[in-house]
Amino acid sequence: MVAPAPQRALSLAVPASRRGRPGAPALLLLPFFVLFTICTLIPIGNAIYLSLYSEKRSGLGFGGVKRVFSGIGNYTEALEDAAFRDGFVNLALYCLLYIPLMIGLSLLLALLLDSALARAKRIFQLALFLPHAVPGIIAALIWMYLYTPGVSPVVSALDSVGLQFDMLGNPVPAVVNIALWEWTGYNLIIFFAALQAIPREVLEASVIDGAGPLRTALSIKLPLIQPSLVMVGLFTVIGSLQLFTEPMILHGAAPGVVTTWTPNMYAYTAAFERNDFGLAAASSVLLALAAAALSFIVTRLSGGRSTKAKGDGA
Repeated sequence: MVAPAPQRALSLAVPASRRGRPGAPALLLLPFFVLFTICTLIPIGNAIYLSLYSEKRSGLGFGGVKRVFSGIGNYTEALEDAAFRDGFVNLALYCLLYIPLMIGLSLLLALLLDSALARAKRIFQLALFLPHAVPGIIAALIWMYLYTPGVSPVVSALDSVGLQFDMLGNPVPAVVNIALWEWTGYNLIIFFAALQAIPREVLEASVIDGAGPLRTALSIKLPLIQPSLVMVGLFTVIGSLQLFTEPMILHGAAPGVVTTWTPNMYAYTAAFERNDFGLAAASSVLLALAAAALSFIVTRLSGGRSTKAKGDGA
């Protein structure tokens, strides 16, 4: 049977020496899978293994430490601990305040930079992205200095005009403000790149149809950059669950930030202050499961909205 002309031409175009070599893609992917196994799968497996064991002291502490299998005992202990549950409550309050503000602010700034009225776009992009280049520890130290009464020039200036400024007494807004300063510029660049990829003829057609800047932004630009919105939302949810550096730095100055203020801080305290590595591993696994569940929910919700939007457009 004679092969169709296009297929026959394609087979002739590919040299015979390069056909039927499935090992080449596997060889190129091998470094990734090796690093993924060493840096991700093995640590996860080790954490799960540690979470199933507890260390018990025998002989009134003189008999040494013995590792015993505890099953889900560490998971039960973590879930029954009010400090661990309170960490998730603080994290939920942080996410409810931080995620809408961060996505909304970075998207608004990206739309302003993408508008025809914007000038010196490169300078503003650099200026807005620079806070992200500052390491998180340094950023937290800078803001703790700006939050501390008697030291901060901002607090002193506000006190001189009769305005009370006690961000250390409200740890959630204080941490949210630091995270906004760090990550808004980073996500702005993602949104701006997606806006720049929109075909110019689509925007020109909307102008010809009489759509103003606001209508173009809401009806044309936002639907077309929805994949970027989903990606930023997903990464923000995962990153928010890993909150550690900012509240840990503020712990020494903010009375409301305790050593177990977030689940990550709870795991750190269990491991390095109480030397209970089984409990620390169990709390880390529970946090990873929560992150996976939230990622699945965000992905499904965004996928449903995308399908609905395509159906409406059709």
